Order: sequence, then C-alpha cells, then structure tokens
Amino acid sequence: MIRIVGLVVAALLATTSCASAQPNLILTGEGVEAFREAGALPPLMQRALNAATRRVEASIQAGPIVPEPVDPGGGYSHERHKENYKIIHDAGLLFQLTGERRYLEHAETYLLAYADMYGDLPLHPERRNQAPGRLFWQSLNEAVWLVYSIQGYDAIRAELSDASRDRIEAALFRPMAEFLSTESPQTFQRIHNHGTWAAAAVGMTGYALDDPALVERALFGLELDGEAGFLAQLDQLFSPDGYYTEGPYYQRYALMPFVLFGQAVQNNEPERGIFEHRDGILLEAILSTIHQSYAGRFFPINDAIREKGLDTVEVVYGVAAAYSLTGDTGLLSIADQQGATVLTGDGLAVATDLDAGMASPFAFDTRLLRDGPDGNQGGLAILRMGAGELAQTLVAKHTGQGMGHGHFDKLSLILYDGGQEILTDYGAARFLNVPSKDGGRYLPENSSWARQTIAHNTVVLNETSHHGGDWRRAQESWPSIALFEQHDGVNVVSASISDAYPDATLTRTTFQLQSENTASPLILDVFDVVADESSQIDLPTYFAGQLTDFDIAFERFGSQQTALGAGNGYQHLWVEAQSEIAADRARFTWLTENRFYTYHALVSEPFEARIVRTGANDPDFNLRTQQGILLRVPSAESARFISVFEPHGRYDPAQEITVASESGIDEIRSVEGETATLIQIVFNSGQRLSVGLAHDLHAGAHTINADGHRYEWTGAYNIFGE
Repeated sequence: MIRIVGLVVAALLATTSCASAQPNLILTGEGVEAFREAGALPPLMQRALNAATRRVEASIQAGPIVPEPVDPGGGYSHERHKENYKIIHDAGLLFQLTGERRYLEHAETYLLAYADMYGDLPLHPERRNQAPGRLFWQSLNEAVWLVYSIQGYDAIRAELSDASRDRIEAALFRPMAEFLSTESPQTFQRIHNHGTWAAAAVGMTGYALDDPALVERALFGLELDGEAGFLAQLDQLFSPDGYYTEGPYYQRYALMPFVLFGQAVQNNEPERGIFEHRDGILLEAILSTIHQSYAGRFFPINDAIREKGLDTVEVVYGVAAAYSLTGDTGLLSIADQQGATVLTGDGLAVATDLDAGMASPFAFDTRLLRDGPDGNQGGLAILRMGAGELAQTLVAKHTGQGMGHGHFDKLSLILYDGGQEILTDYGAARFLNVPSKDGGRYLPENSSWARQTIAHNTVVLNETSHHGGDWRRAQESWPSIALFEQHDGVNVVSASISDAYPDATLTRTTFQLQSENTASPLILDVFDVVADESSQIDLPTYFAGQLTDFDIAFERFGSQQTALGAGNGYQHLWVEAQSEIAADRARFTWLTENRFYTYHALVSEPFEARIVRTGANDPDFNLRTQQGILLRVPSAESARFISVFEPHGRYDPAQEITVASESGIDEIRSVEGETATLIQIVFNSGQRLSVGLAHDLHAGAHTINADGHRYEWTGAYNIFGE
C-alpha cells in the first residue's frame, strides 16, 4: 500500500534527520526551511507532495527498473526512462523535505544503475533524422532526462558516500554532459529549443557538481564567445515582447529549461542578474506564453499539438517563478486553473497565497507580440473583446516563419468565441508518443498537409504554398504590420507581405467591432491580392461546427468524391460540394456548440465555392476530420475578399429552444472612392455599420458619397454607426 505524506511536514521533519547540505538548483535551502515552517500545507502543495510520494513509494515497492533503450517515443523503454527521471527527481526532493533516507537510497540506486549502463550505450537504435541520444531516440530527451535527474542528485549529493558520488559523477553525469555538448555540437550550438534544453542540462549539472567550466560552456557556448549557449538563446529566440519564434507550443516546451536554468543561475550567482537580462526577457517570456492561450489551450499555430495548454508542467514551473518575481495575484488564478504547483519555495508561496484567497483574474488583453530579436519581424496580433478569459479572441498570425517548425501560413486567422474555437487551425499532424503512429514522430502528412498554406485560413495562389514551401527561404521573410490599434469597441490590425509569392502582394486588414445590433462582436476581414500576372486565387476558411444554412446552390458529390488538387496539400482535401456563383457574394451559417455563426463573403471578382473536408490520399488515416469553405477566383490579377463573421442566436438542446438561428445582417456593401473604400454592414433592422478604409493606410483625408450620405474621415480608417 502506498503511504501518503501527512499534512504536517514539520512534524515529520522533527522525527527524522535532514540532509546536512542544502540543494542549490531549484529547491534551495530557503525553500526547505519554508516547508519546515509551513505547518499544515495548503491544498495545492499537499497535492504536489502527495503525487511525488505516490510515484516514489510505488517505485520503491517495485524496485529499480532500467531497461535497455530500444523503443522510440511512446514505446516501453522510452516511457520507462522518462518515468525514471521523474522518480530520481521526486525521490531527491522528498529526501530534503522529509529527511527520510530511504528516498535518498532509492534515488542513489537508480543513479548507480544508470552509471553502470550509460558508458556502454551506443547511439539509440531507433534514431532517424534527429540528433540521436543514447537513452532516447533523440538527444533532446536525453537533455530533459538530465535536467530532471540532476535536480534529484543535487538534493542528495552531500549525503552520499564518496564512492557513490564519484561513481555517479564520473560514469553518468559528466559523460552525459559531454555527450550533450562537446560530442553534439550541431545541437548544443544551435539557436533552437533543442539547444536550450542541452544548455540548461549542462549548466545545471555544472552547478550541482561545482564545475564552473560546465556553467560557462552552457551560458556562452562551446567556444565561450557568446555566439551560442543560453544567453544567445535568450537574445535570439525571443522578441522584446517575449514571443518565441517557433510559436506558443514550442514556447511552452522551451519555457521549462529557460526558467529552470535561469533560477539555477539566480540561486547560485545572483550577481549575473539573469532575470534582468534584456530588460527582464525571462519574465516577459513566461507572461506572453500565458497570453497565447484561450480557454486554457495554446493557440495551435505552427507545429502544435492542439491539446497542450496552461496545465502543462512547463507552465506550472513558469507561473511559480513569475509569481516569485512579481507577486501578480492574477498568476494565482492561472495556478488555480492548473490545479498544480511545484515542490519548491516558489511553489509553496503560490499554494499558500492561493489558499489565502488572494487570487485575482489574469489580465488577458489585446496585444501585439512582435516577432524577431529586435521586434521587427512581424508579430502575433491578439485581439480580445468582452469580459473574462473567454472573451471573443481573434489571433492574426503575421509572424516570421518560426524556423523548421513553422507553417507556410502568412496572414492567417484563428477565431475563438464563447469558449470555442470557431475558425480553426489544424496544428500539427502528429500523435505524440503514440507508437502506432510512426513512433509518435511527426507524420508524413505534417509536411504534405499541415504545413502547407491550403491547410490554413489564408490566401493561396495557383495551388502553391507561400515561399514555395521552403522554410529556409521563408525564414528570411515576414509580414510588415502597418496598423495595430485598440479603441473602445474597435480593435484592428493590418499587415502585408510582398514575397510570399513572386510579384504578388498580399494585404489583410481585420477589425473586431462591437455593434449595438449584435450580442457579440463582429469580425470584418478585408484580404487584398495584387499580382503582376493573372492567377488562381483561393481563400479557405476552416470552421468548427455543423453547417445549417447557405444561400447558394451546390452540386453535392455524395457517392463519388475527388481530391481538390494534386499536391501542396490540395491532394488531402475531398471536394464534397461545388458551386459556380454568378453573383459577387455568398453566405454560410453553422452551429458551434450553442451559438450560430454566419460567414458573409463579398468578392470583387467572379468566384466559385467549394465545401471541402480533409481525408483524401490518407492511407493510414493520419488526418483528423476538418471541414472548410473554399472561395476560388479562377483567374485574376487582383482580388478583394471582404468577409464578415457574425455570431448570433442560441441553441439549447436540453430545453429544445432555438433563438435567432438566422443572420441579423441583410447584406454587405462595398463602395469605392478615389482614396478609400467604404464597407457597409446593413442589418435587418435597417441600421448600418460603415467602415471607411484607406487604400494607403498612411494617407490623410478621405471622402466617399454613398446612399445620399457623405462620409468623411482622416487617417487609415473610421467607424460610422448609423
């Protein structure tokens, strides 16, 4: 039977001996002392202590299990070695917090077993194109193993015999630190999340082993010139706003080594001022990670696993560190949502203050997270309107490429409303740690579908992805953000890019508008395409929900379907229905959970419409089902897509009540002037919401006459309520 540590840790400490030396990485002597003085632990910390105790007690009963490394991600040996680093970590910390030597002895037994194994291990048999490890199929996992295990060792090192300490360090930790650094320079010197994990692992090992040379190597790179290493990672991977160039999914993953090694540096060498580096970039990184979420889940841009969110262990560590630095009680509400904290002094402070009722709502807001080390490589625009964390949120992805994990989706959109994702992004084609799905690796469809432009809510020319689907070429390019503003009832962002396609300029201007005629804000989106040559222009819109209504006649392909195209992601889309539209507009309504959404489209050129769904040319059933509406201009040198997304009504299946299931908008109009366009949203009530948009966003005064009215304004845009 697994024994759970009791409520009063102080009593337990009083009856057992505690380690004579104190840990100096994340759990520190001050943190141990705080536990001693805490008395009855607050619930969140008691939960963390109980979880660690259950893990280690079960492992003690089972005895050490250290299998030969043979499996890829998700396989038995892979998962066993992952569990073992958690056991070593937790056992070491439990020894410090309880003083019970059997926890020390269990961690020691495991570490000696790995010391006996590690020196004779070849490169992992399941290595492929990744930088291989020995314990794991990629060296990234090896670095994670070391980051965790060195913390457990740090907590027991002073109490070990000289023989055990020498054996563990000489046969395990030093060889592993060398393998991850001098023997893997292609990873260690790389400005990338793999390099971050390796640097953190080697640096934390340096502090635990009292080896300054390892610390310097981790901070400044193998050549000690600052061109690589932890500080270069901080300088080059984050923008001044804390945006991580690969996007929030990998920002979440990289956050942990940044936070842990940062804390280790601070705890050992506070004179380095690591948390002041680049005007406090580590704190900005933690906070911006939280801002890049909705309903607890990260925005699924680039190579993202859609299910990942704020409850991941990396963000739990980040919240504890950020709260220690700022005392921002909004972070306590995130900790409450996570339902977890960490076994450190910072974690105890979070749990204590949360239990004391000090939490306040986290201040999610409208913001532009600039991309690039200098903040001049585009950015991620987050437009929020409404109250609370479930306020309507529009994400405009106007960032740089994001290196090899980036997708070819310049100027794409995601929309959240009412707690749901409405306009969706596919994220990555990967089943993480599912052995039957290519060992949990990225699937072939990640390249053939998920990264391709057609998989996203943005324009595609001639069935070819942005930048020709070449991420190195795309890495040298980013959108230019010409406008980002927030006013009462209006959020707006506008960006353009001129080299996603040769001799073509794409410009997208998106408004989030509060209207008296709608219960929720409207989204007005204007996408302009100007090319030197006539092109096929596609605009896909992927949505979550069930189509309920549309105003055009489709030919439905119910018995036999064909793929939309032959490559660049088009081969993975079934065409379920098709329509040629003589008019210049179309309307589609769908139901998402308990709310209706209508997509109004007004197109400047003759266009066709298709209903598409993923699944074509997918022999292994790797693709999730995703439905979309595709508008196609078959041939034109330029085109303007004006879209309005309108939330409306309510559906209550329990009460069998449906309210306002039909759109409240009668029509969308566009009136061209000499220097500007007037877009009018005409409601069924006869009221209008008009938006004046300058052709040149930096131009001065504009005048447009429409329907007997004279519209005048100065600047990029103006909103007229009528």
